[in-house]
Amino acid sequence: MADTLVNTQKALGHIRVLDLTRVLAGPWCTQNLADLGADVIKIERPGVGDDTRSWGPPYLQDADGRDTTEAAYYLAANRGKRSVTLDIASPEGQAIVHDLVKHCDVVLENYKVGQLKKYGLDYESLRREKPDLIYCSITGFGQDGPYAQRAGYDFIVQGMGGFMSITGERDDLPGGGPQKAGIAISDLMTGMYATIAVMAALTHRDRTGEGQYIDLALLDVQVAMLANMSTNYLASGKPPRRWGNAHPNIVPYQTFATSDGHIIVAVGNDNQYRKFIEAGGRPELGSDPRFATNPVRVRHRDILVPLLAEMVKSKTRQEWIDLLEAAGVPCGPINNLDEVFENPQVGARGLRIDLPHSTGGTVRLVGSPMKLSATPPQYDMPPPLLGQHTEAVLREVLGHTPAQIAALRKNGVI
Repeated sequence: MADTLVNTQKALGHIRVLDLTRVLAGPWCTQNLADLGADVIKIERPGVGDDTRSWGPPYLQDADGRDTTEAAYYLAANRGKRSVTLDIASPEGQAIVHDLVKHCDVVLENYKVGQLKKYGLDYESLRREKPDLIYCSITGFGQDGPYAQRAGYDFIVQGMGGFMSITGERDDLPGGGPQKAGIAISDLMTGMYATIAVMAALTHRDRTGEGQYIDLALLDVQVAMLANMSTNYLASGKPPRRWGNAHPNIVPYQTFATSDGHIIVAVGNDNQYRKFIEAGGRPELGSDPRFATNPVRVRHRDILVPLLAEMVKSKTRQEWIDLLEAAGVPCGPINNLDEVFENPQVGARGLRIDLPHSTGGTVRLVGSPMKLSATPPQYDMPPPLLGQHTEAVLREVLGHTPAQIAALRKNGVI
């Protein structure tokens, strides 16, 4: 970024990103880049902004404990960015984007296929301003193929991409059937893949001087992230089924209800199984020929699991965790988020961060899990207010005068 002082204390302190994305997949990527030091300029529609700004409650509270207009959903994916309001449907707004691109290394967008071309903001148009530009498009189904023109939604892609066919309770049990993830997992994973792709493209550009176009699709990511489930199918020709919290090949490897909550027991071998049942006072379940080895436990799971469930119910969650950890049996609690953020390991890893916010309050966020020894993530700015940095960016990056900025505001361009 030739026109900006490089910050060598930040991994991406030499990079500027023009962020034309909203909602989650794109903002998740650009937040990663911002955490690593990139100067991310978030372009938002005047008066409205990112859709997620209104996706509340809950909302951030100010210093007096009153709700602001900053939705928690928006706050989750937008720290470290500068917000510029700009009407990209206007010729003046389009001209500003073209000018900004000359000072940027990366553009990210998540508009429908072809939508930005009518504004002259597509890759081919912008690369004429900056030949080494890296331009990343995020869509539901990609830039080609029969579904390219469809709008992409995480929930729908979880279903179409096979995720929900392997997620949920077994069809033959109460509550059985397909289940989506508790988070927008295809959006988030697409944001992570986009981060990796942008970093790879930057490395290529630094070696060769060549920019490039990145085409990322939620459906592609959802299919790819099924990992061993996809290869299980490709190797066998048999689609995997739903197993809820159980495992198709290992027993017991599932959740159990204790007297006051739930635990996960992940028995990986016969020795761990014997330690598990001995801790529960049921050693005879190890000598029973139907349960002595994992293959026979898998065959007789419908007999064994109810017996184990009855055994686990006799103690509290903490009693089981203490017993099984002492015995070397893999186990763990199922925490709600109160318990997650009270967990000493989560605290020790610095996963909660508190940043002063422009409203006068404090915004509580989850820190980046990326731990770099020389250039760790830095949290210099909270999620911005709508248009908070419009004038500063126009002045500092493009050299606009106060009169020019006032004219743009009067005309509704910013």
